[in-house]
Amino acid sequence: MTASSPIRAIVTGHTRGLGAALAEQLLARDVTVLGLSRSRHAALKARFPAQLDEIELELADPARVAQWVATDALRAFVSGAQTVLLINNAGMVQPIGPLEGQDAAVIASAVSLNVATPLILASALAAASVDANDRRIVHISSGAARNAYAGWSIYCATKAALDHHARAVALDKNRALRICSLAPGVIDTNMQAQIRDSGAEQFPMREKFEDLKRNGQLSTPEQCATQLLDYALSDAFGQTPVADIRELAKQA
Repeated sequence: MTASSPIRAIVTGHTRGLGAALAEQLLARDVTVLGLSRSRHAALKARFPAQLDEIELELADPARVAQWVATDALRAFVSGAQTVLLINNAGMVQPIGPLEGQDAAVIASAVSLNVATPLILASALAAASVDANDRRIVHISSGAARNAYAGWSIYCATKAALDHHARAVALDKNRALRICSLAPGVIDTNMQAQIRDSGAEQFPMREKFEDLKRNGQLSTPEQCATQLLDYALSDAFGQTPVADIRELAKQA
Protein backbone atom coordinates (compact mmCIF):
# COMPACT_ATOMS: atom_id res chain seq x y z
CA MET A 1 0.00 0.00 0.00
CA THR A 2 1.11 3.54 -0.70
CA ALA A 3 2.21 6.16 1.80
CA SER A 4 -0.55 7.56 3.96
CA SER A 5 -2.36 10.70 2.74
CA PRO A 6 -5.52 12.47 3.93
CA ILE A 7 -6.61 12.66 0.26
CA ARG A 8 -6.80 9.73 -2.11
CA ALA A 9 -7.63 10.18 -5.78
CA ILE A 10 -8.58 7.79 -8.58
CA VAL A 11 -7.89 9.02 -12.12
CA THR A 12 -8.95 7.12 -15.23
CA GLY A 13 -6.85 7.43 -18.37
CA HIS A 14 -3.87 8.74 -16.40
CA THR A 15 -1.15 7.91 -18.93
CA ARG A 16 -1.57 10.79 -21.40
CA GLY A 17 -3.25 14.10 -22.09
CA LEU A 18 -5.37 15.69 -19.39
CA GLY A 19 -5.35 12.50 -17.32
CA ALA A 20 -1.57 12.48 -17.12
CA ALA A 21 -1.51 16.16 -16.14
CA LEU A 22 -4.15 15.57 -13.46
CA ALA A 23 -2.27 12.61 -12.00
CA GLU A 24 1.04 14.46 -12.01
CA GLN A 25 -0.38 17.55 -10.31
CA LEU A 26 -2.23 15.52 -7.70
CA LEU A 27 0.98 13.68 -6.88
CA ALA A 28 2.84 16.99 -6.69
CA ARG A 29 0.21 18.14 -4.17
CA ASP A 30 1.08 15.10 -2.03
CA VAL A 31 -2.12 13.26 -2.94
CA THR A 32 -1.98 9.47 -3.22
CA VAL A 33 -3.21 8.46 -6.69
CA LEU A 34 -4.62 5.27 -8.19
CA GLY A 35 -4.35 5.38 -11.98
CA LEU A 36 -6.68 3.19 -14.03
CA SER A 37 -5.72 2.78 -17.68
CA ARG A 38 -4.90 0.22 -20.38
CA SER A 39 -1.21 0.82 -19.72
CA ARG A 40 1.11 2.18 -17.03
CA HIS A 41 2.87 5.54 -16.76
CA ALA A 42 6.46 4.43 -16.15
CA ALA A 43 7.95 7.93 -15.93
CA LEU A 44 5.39 9.10 -13.38
CA LYS A 45 5.79 5.93 -11.32
CA ALA A 46 9.57 6.46 -11.28
CA ARG A 47 9.08 9.96 -9.87
CA PHE A 48 6.42 9.02 -7.31
CA PRO A 49 7.01 5.34 -6.49
CA ALA A 50 5.31 5.45 -3.09
CA GLN A 51 2.38 7.70 -4.03
CA LEU A 52 1.22 6.24 -7.34
CA ASP A 53 -0.63 2.95 -7.65
CA GLU A 54 -1.58 1.71 -11.12
CA ILE A 55 -4.02 -0.87 -12.41
CA GLU A 56 -3.99 -1.96 -16.05
CA LEU A 57 -7.66 -2.14 -16.97
CA GLU A 58 -9.51 -2.08 -20.29
CA LEU A 59 -11.92 0.73 -19.43
CA ALA A 60 -13.91 0.27 -22.62
CA ASP A 61 -14.95 -3.20 -21.41
CA PRO A 62 -17.55 -2.74 -18.65
CA ALA A 63 -17.48 -6.44 -17.81
CA ARG A 64 -13.79 -6.22 -16.92
CA VAL A 65 -14.39 -3.02 -14.97
CA ALA A 66 -17.19 -4.73 -13.06
CA GLN A 67 -14.91 -7.69 -12.30
CA TRP A 68 -12.27 -5.33 -10.89
CA VAL A 69 -14.87 -3.43 -8.87
CA ALA A 70 -15.98 -6.75 -7.36
CA THR A 71 -12.54 -7.19 -5.80
CA ASP A 72 -11.53 -5.39 -2.60
CA ALA A 73 -8.92 -3.23 -4.37
CA LEU A 74 -10.88 0.01 -4.43
CA ARG A 75 -12.01 -0.27 -0.82
CA ALA A 76 -8.44 -1.01 0.27
CA PHE A 77 -7.12 2.00 -1.64
CA VAL A 78 -9.52 4.53 -0.12
CA SER A 79 -9.42 3.04 3.40
CA GLY A 80 -8.49 5.65 5.99
CA ALA A 81 -8.73 8.64 3.65
CA GLN A 82 -10.46 11.80 4.86
CA THR A 83 -11.18 12.96 1.30
CA VAL A 84 -11.71 10.65 -1.68
CA LEU A 85 -11.71 12.04 -5.22
CA LEU A 86 -12.70 10.17 -8.39
CA ILE A 87 -11.95 11.80 -11.73
CA ASN A 88 -13.64 10.01 -14.63
CA ASN A 89 -11.34 11.36 -17.31
CA ALA A 90 -10.94 8.55 -19.86
CA GLY A 91 -13.05 9.01 -22.97
CA MET A 92 -13.12 8.83 -26.76
CA VAL A 93 -14.50 11.09 -29.50
CA GLN A 94 -14.93 8.38 -32.13
CA PRO A 95 -17.02 7.56 -34.07
CA ILE A 96 -16.98 10.87 -35.94
CA GLY A 97 -19.38 11.15 -38.85
CA PRO A 98 -23.06 10.91 -39.82
CA LEU A 99 -25.28 8.17 -38.48
CA GLU A 100 -25.14 5.84 -41.47
CA GLY A 101 -21.34 5.67 -41.42
CA GLN A 102 -20.85 4.77 -37.76
CA ASP A 103 -19.35 1.38 -36.94
CA ALA A 104 -21.40 -0.65 -34.44
CA ALA A 105 -18.34 -1.86 -32.50
CA VAL A 106 -16.98 1.69 -32.18
CA ILE A 107 -20.37 2.93 -30.95
CA ALA A 108 -20.36 0.18 -28.32
CA SER A 109 -16.82 1.07 -27.21
CA ALA A 110 -17.66 4.78 -26.97
CA VAL A 111 -20.79 4.21 -24.90
CA SER A 112 -18.91 1.77 -22.66
CA LEU A 113 -15.89 4.02 -22.10
CA ASN A 114 -17.71 7.36 -21.96
CA VAL A 115 -20.78 6.30 -19.97
CA ALA A 116 -20.90 2.78 -18.53
CA THR A 117 -17.45 2.79 -16.91
CA PRO A 118 -17.75 6.25 -15.27
CA LEU A 119 -21.14 5.30 -13.84
CA ILE A 120 -19.84 1.94 -12.58
CA LEU A 121 -16.84 3.60 -10.92
CA ALA A 122 -18.95 6.36 -9.38
CA SER A 123 -21.26 3.81 -7.78
CA ALA A 124 -18.34 1.67 -6.63
CA LEU A 125 -16.57 4.65 -5.09
CA ALA A 126 -19.70 5.71 -3.20
CA ALA A 127 -20.04 2.19 -1.78
CA ALA A 128 -16.33 1.74 -0.98
CA SER A 129 -15.79 5.08 0.74
CA VAL A 130 -18.70 5.31 3.18
CA ASP A 131 -16.30 6.07 6.03
CA ALA A 132 -14.75 9.10 4.29
CA ASN A 133 -15.92 12.51 5.51
CA ASP A 134 -15.65 14.03 2.04
CA ARG A 135 -16.34 12.16 -1.21
CA ARG A 136 -16.06 13.92 -4.56
CA ILE A 137 -16.77 12.68 -8.08
CA VAL A 138 -15.75 14.57 -11.21
CA HIS A 139 -17.05 13.50 -14.61
CA ILE A 140 -14.98 15.10 -17.37
CA SER A 141 -17.73 16.43 -19.59
CA SER A 142 -17.65 18.65 -22.68
CA GLY A 143 -19.36 21.58 -24.32
CA ALA A 144 -20.66 18.87 -26.64
CA ALA A 145 -22.88 17.69 -23.78
CA ARG A 146 -24.78 20.96 -23.93
CA ASN A 147 -24.55 21.79 -27.65
CA ALA A 148 -25.24 19.41 -30.54
CA TYR A 149 -22.64 19.15 -33.31
CA ALA A 150 -23.03 17.49 -36.70
CA GLY A 151 -20.89 14.35 -36.86
CA TRP A 152 -20.63 14.03 -33.09
CA SER A 153 -23.94 12.35 -32.25
CA ILE A 154 -22.33 9.63 -30.11
CA TYR A 155 -19.88 11.94 -28.34
CA CYS A 156 -22.60 14.53 -27.64
CA ALA A 157 -24.98 11.87 -26.35
CA THR A 158 -22.46 10.18 -24.07
CA LYS A 159 -21.24 13.42 -22.52
CA ALA A 160 -24.83 14.59 -22.02
CA ALA A 161 -25.43 11.32 -20.17
CA LEU A 162 -22.69 12.21 -17.68
CA ASP A 163 -24.22 15.65 -17.11
CA HIS A 164 -27.65 14.19 -16.38
CA HIS A 165 -26.17 11.47 -14.17
CA ALA A 166 -24.54 14.15 -12.03
CA ARG A 167 -27.80 16.09 -11.79
CA ALA A 168 -29.69 13.01 -10.64
CA VAL A 169 -27.02 11.89 -8.17
CA ALA A 170 -26.99 15.39 -6.64
CA LEU A 171 -30.71 14.98 -5.93
CA ASP A 172 -29.99 11.81 -3.95
CA LYS A 173 -28.38 14.01 -1.28
CA ASN A 174 -25.87 11.31 -0.37
CA ARG A 175 -24.05 11.94 2.88
CA ALA A 176 -20.75 13.74 2.36
CA LEU A 177 -20.81 13.13 -1.40
CA ARG A 178 -20.44 15.87 -3.99
CA ILE A 179 -20.54 15.40 -7.75
CA CYS A 180 -19.98 17.61 -10.78
CA SER A 181 -19.90 16.94 -14.51
CA LEU A 182 -17.27 19.46 -15.51
CA ALA A 183 -16.47 20.68 -19.02
CA PRO A 184 -12.72 21.47 -19.21
CA GLY A 185 -12.69 23.65 -22.33
CA VAL A 186 -10.74 22.92 -25.51
CA ILE A 187 -7.41 21.27 -24.68
CA ASP A 188 -4.42 20.50 -26.89
CA THR A 189 -4.50 16.69 -26.67
CA ASN A 190 -4.53 13.64 -28.95
CA MET A 191 -8.32 13.93 -29.08
CA GLN A 192 -7.98 17.34 -30.69
CA ALA A 193 -5.57 15.88 -33.23
CA GLN A 194 -8.16 13.23 -34.11
CA ILE A 195 -10.78 15.93 -34.59
CA ARG A 196 -8.53 17.93 -36.93
CA ASP A 197 -7.69 14.76 -38.90
CA SER A 198 -11.36 14.00 -39.59
CA GLY A 199 -12.81 14.97 -42.96
CA ALA A 200 -15.07 18.00 -43.34
CA GLU A 201 -17.82 15.65 -44.56
CA GLN A 202 -17.54 13.75 -41.26
CA PHE A 203 -17.27 16.81 -39.02
CA PRO A 204 -18.36 20.09 -40.65
CA MET A 205 -16.92 22.20 -37.81
CA ARG A 206 -13.39 20.87 -38.30
CA GLU A 207 -12.13 24.24 -39.57
CA LYS A 208 -13.08 25.91 -36.29
CA PHE A 209 -10.87 23.50 -34.36
CA GLU A 210 -8.04 23.96 -36.86
CA ASP A 211 -8.28 27.72 -36.26
CA LEU A 212 -8.13 27.23 -32.49
CA LYS A 213 -4.89 25.26 -32.88
CA ARG A 214 -3.44 27.67 -35.42
CA ASN A 215 -4.21 30.71 -33.28
CA GLY A 216 -2.88 29.22 -30.03
CA GLN A 217 -6.31 29.19 -28.40
CA LEU A 218 -6.10 25.66 -27.01
CA SER A 219 -5.39 25.22 -23.31
CA THR A 220 -2.49 22.98 -22.38
CA PRO A 221 -3.34 19.88 -20.33
CA GLU A 222 -1.27 21.35 -17.50
CA GLN A 223 -3.20 24.65 -17.45
CA CYS A 224 -6.52 22.85 -17.49
CA ALA A 225 -5.47 20.38 -14.79
CA THR A 226 -4.52 23.22 -12.44
CA GLN A 227 -7.90 24.93 -12.88
CA LEU A 228 -9.80 21.69 -12.59
CA LEU A 229 -8.06 20.52 -9.43
CA ASP A 230 -8.29 23.93 -7.77
CA TYR A 231 -12.05 23.71 -8.24
CA ALA A 232 -12.44 20.01 -7.47
CA LEU A 233 -10.66 20.44 -4.12
CA SER A 234 -12.36 23.74 -3.22
CA ASP A 235 -15.30 24.34 -0.87
CA ALA A 236 -17.37 25.47 -3.88
CA PHE A 237 -17.16 22.08 -5.58
CA GLY A 238 -20.51 20.32 -5.85
CA GLN A 239 -22.66 23.41 -5.39
CA THR A 240 -23.81 22.88 -8.97
CA PRO A 241 -23.84 19.41 -10.57
CA VAL A 242 -22.90 20.66 -14.06
CA ALA A 243 -20.26 23.31 -14.68
CA ASP A 244 -17.72 24.66 -17.19
CA ILE A 245 -14.14 25.55 -16.29
CA ARG A 246 -14.27 28.62 -18.54
CA GLU A 247 -17.35 29.99 -16.79
CA LEU A 248 -15.85 29.32 -13.37
CA ALA A 249 -12.72 31.24 -14.41
CA LYS A 250 -14.87 34.25 -15.35
CA GLN A 251 -16.59 34.16 -11.95
CA ALA A 252 -13.30 33.95 -10.00
